[in-house]
Amino acid sequence: MSTQPPRHGGPSAEPERRPAGRPAEGGRAHPPDPDLVAERIARLTTDARVTRRGYLRILAVLSGGLALGNVAVAAGAFRRRTAGATEEVVITDDASVIPVGGAVRFTYPTERDPAVLLRLDDDLFVAYSTICTHLACEVLWRADHSDLYCPCHEGHFSPQTGAPTAGPPIRPLPEIVLEARNGAIVAVGEGRIVEEDTADAE
Repeated sequence: MSTQPPRHGGPSAEPERRPAGRPAEGGRAHPPDPDLVAERIARLTTDARVTRRGYLRILAVLSGGLALGNVAVAAGAFRRRTAGATEEVVITDDASVIPVGGAVRFTYPTERDPAVLLRLDDDLFVAYSTICTHLACEVLWRADHSDLYCPCHEGHFSPQTGAPTAGPPIRPLPEIVLEARNGAIVAVGEGRIVEEDTADAE
C-alpha cells in the first residue's frame, strides 16, 4: 500500500498573510524625511513658478510685437505695393455692362492687392485699393448703403473720394487711376496721395 507523506501544516495550510503596510519579518518601516519632503516641494514650486514666468514672458513679447505691428500698419509705416505702380490692367472690356451703383472687383498692381471699380454715375467710374488703411483688412462695397465698409473694425469710406467717414481709419483708400479705351476700363497707376503725405510735403 502506498502512502503519501504528510503535508506540513495540514491540508488547509496557507501562506502567512500580513496586514497591509506591515513590514516583512526582519524589515523596518522608514518614516519620510521631513527635510527631504520640504526640499522636493520647494523644488516643484520653484519649477512651476519659473515655467509660469517663462510663459508670461513669451506672451508679453508676442503681445508687444502684435501691438507694434498694428501701430505700424495704422500709421502707414509699411510702403503700399500700389505706391508708384505703373502697370496697366484691363478691369473690364465693356464698361456698359456695369450698372450705375455696380462694382467690379479686381487686383492691382499684383494679384495680392485687392481693389474695386465703382460706377457712381453714367460717366463716373472710380477705383480704389480695398486694403483698409487702418489694419489692412479687406474693404467691401455695399451698394445698398453706397458705402465702402471694413467689417473688421467698422470702418467706412466715401465712394466719391475714398476718404474715411466713420470708424477708426484716418487715411483715405489709395485711388487707382483709370483710363477709358474703346469702351474698356483700364487701371494705369495709383492716384491720390494720402492727406498726411500731402501735408508733410507742403
